[in-house]
Amino acid sequence: MLVAVVAFTLGGGLVARELYQEPQSASDAAAAQTSTAPASPQPEEQPGSSRVQMAPDAAAHPEAGPVRGVLQNYFDAINERDYDRWVTTVVSDRAAVQPEDVWRANYRSTRDGSIRVYRIDPAPEGQLTALVGFTSVQSAADAPDDLASDCIRWRLAFPLTDEEGEWRIGTVPPGTVPEQSRC
Repeated sequence: MLVAVVAFTLGGGLVARELYQEPQSASDAAAAQTSTAPASPQPEEQPGSSRVQMAPDAAAHPEAGPVRGVLQNYFDAINERDYDRWVTTVVSDRAAVQPEDVWRANYRSTRDGSIRVYRIDPAPEGQLTALVGFTSVQSAADAPDDLASDCIRWRLAFPLTDEEGEWRIGTVPPGTVPEQSRC
C-alpha cells in the first residue's frame, strides 16, 4: 500500500514536505519499493507493534540511531505508564509543565503503536525535527475533544533538542496542528 504524502506544519514557517523523494539510483528504487509502510493492523489488532520503524529516508540520517532510541523510550514509557522513564525522553521544560499526576491522567488509557519515522530534518539552532506517524488507542473519553475516538492515527513533527548530550523531545511550538484521523 502506497503511503500518501503527509504534510506537517511547524509554526507558520515550515512548508509541506514530501515523505518520499525520487530514488537516486536503481538500487534506491528497489529499496523504496520493498520498504513501504506495512499494512495497517486490523481493528482488533490496533494499535499495532510498539517498535519504532524507520522509513529509508529517516534511517539514512546520521542521527537515526539516537533519534529512534529516544522515540522508542518515549513510546515505551507511555505504553508502560512509566513516568520516570518518560521524563528522560523530553526536555526539562516539557516535563515541568506535566507533573506525574497530570501525565498519568493524560495517558491513563493510551496505547501507541504502528510507529514510523518518515524523515529527520535539521531545524534551527542545531535541533532536529522527526516527522512521525503512529496509531493511538484509548478510551474515547480520553481522546482529544475535536476527535473523540477510541483509535486515532497521528502524523506530526517531533522537535528534538540536544539536552545534556542526548536528544530529547521538545515542546511543540504554539499553533502547530498535528494531523489526526480516525482509524
